[in-house]
Amino acid sequence: MDNDPSTIELLIERAENYVKTSIELAKLKAIDKFAEIISSLASLIIISIVVGMFVMLTNLGLAFWIGELLGNVYYGFFAMAGFYLVIAIIFILFKGSMLKIPVSNIIITQILKEKQR
Repeated sequence: MDNDPSTIELLIERAENYVKTSIELAKLKAIDKFAEIISSLASLIIISIVVGMFVMLTNLGLAFWIGELLGNVYYGFFAMAGFYLVIAIIFILFKGSMLKIPVSNIIITQILKEKQR
């Protein structure tokens, strides 16, 4: 086996290049994942705003309609508030299985997902 300094120096240089390339690749993968997560969050926020506006306007309409059926407009708003109180209690009681676990799973899936190209 040839052990002259030029072969060892070449091997060390290639190893350094490999390490530098591996570090750069890891950085680029991290940036890609970060950008993917941020873009997913941005689209989720936009969709949430639009859905929130829809729900708010629907609730106002329902509150006025229920209030008209019950005789006073404010009864409709009390009925809608009671409905959302029941929904909030259900979410509080089951927050682990209904909110925390699915959201954690979505985040983990996004982080570990490889891009299909």
